[in-house]
Amino acid sequence: MTQPRREVAVGGDRAYTITIGPGLLDDGALLAATLRGGDAFVVSDDAVAPLYLQRVLDALRSARPGLRVGHWTLPAGEASKTLARFGEAIDAIARAGARRDATVYALGGGVVGDLAGFAAAAWMRGVDCVQLPTTLLAMVDSSVGGKTAVDLPQGKNLVGAFHPPRAVLADTATLRTLPARELRAGLAEVVKYGAIIDAAFLDWLDANAAALLAMDDGALAEAIARSCAHKAAIVERDPFEHGERALLNFGHTFGHAIETEQGYGGLIHGEAVAVGMVQAARLSERLGLAGAADTARLRGLLQRFGLPVDPPAGLDTGALLGHMRLDKKAQAGGLRFIVWEAAGRARVEADVPEDVVRDVLRA
Repeated sequence: MTQPRREVAVGGDRAYTITIGPGLLDDGALLAATLRGGDAFVVSDDAVAPLYLQRVLDALRSARPGLRVGHWTLPAGEASKTLARFGEAIDAIARAGARRDATVYALGGGVVGDLAGFAAAAWMRGVDCVQLPTTLLAMVDSSVGGKTAVDLPQGKNLVGAFHPPRAVLADTATLRTLPARELRAGLAEVVKYGAIIDAAFLDWLDANAAALLAMDDGALAEAIARSCAHKAAIVERDPFEHGERALLNFGHTFGHAIETEQGYGGLIHGEAVAVGMVQAARLSERLGLAGAADTARLRGLLQRFGLPVDPPAGLDTGALLGHMRLDKKAQAGGLRFIVWEAAGRARVEADVPEDVVRDVLRA
């Protein structure tokens, strides 16, 4: 039985709709409805492109005869999210002759979405971007909200721009080709929404863990829709991360430091976030804000999803702290973390003493 499509509205000055359901990449009318001009340019990577690129190109051309369609593919993986690859993307868009009313389609996971979105933000000072996420992590997190960026050796996502998409089309059928590791990594970001804002969602995830891991269509659609609804509400209230939106970074300060120290070649993003959330919960305990029972519950749920919950061995504590000082959430006064008082009740904690963080990293 085909699952019905679901929609989540993101309001604000640049409102758009997240459409969730199977078969969206083959729906030429839906894809073409996002076009404002006669140029389309699809960015993908060499893992996703062989599976879906031609289908998207054919769907666009079928719906809009005469449409000028270009495409560019980058090597898959976080190591490609660099200024050099960004330059290659811009060069490819320029060679395609994309005009001011062009639309860039980001077909892939978070790396493609971030890099293609940043390229769209920069080309001619900003053209439309449509996110076509093909991983669970991208569907519930990076494709929504308009944060685009590339990494530097000094840290993740340090160069970028806020550039809300014109639309997000999350084709859940693409999850059928997702490696099991990537599915689990996406579930870490799903768990995050329960941790920061919706404790009842954690109960639902616990009850439906087996169905989610088995890629049950109904369970996945529900998890994606609920996650997107939570993020959409926060983004609408705080589009440029001046306040509440920072809560979405729960676990990310620790996680990004791990990714950076491993040279983006160890834990993948969702895995690092899973470890980071446990560390953020433990930091909350050390600061006297939360109890150990909540940490244990979070740790147990992440383990049910097959995610790591402890940092990789051999990481240098001083180096991790150095990455945290350069993290976008740090301020002149000191380290700033997203912590919680209990499941579903996150908050921003400024000026966290480094010795406390060091103890958490060493434990």
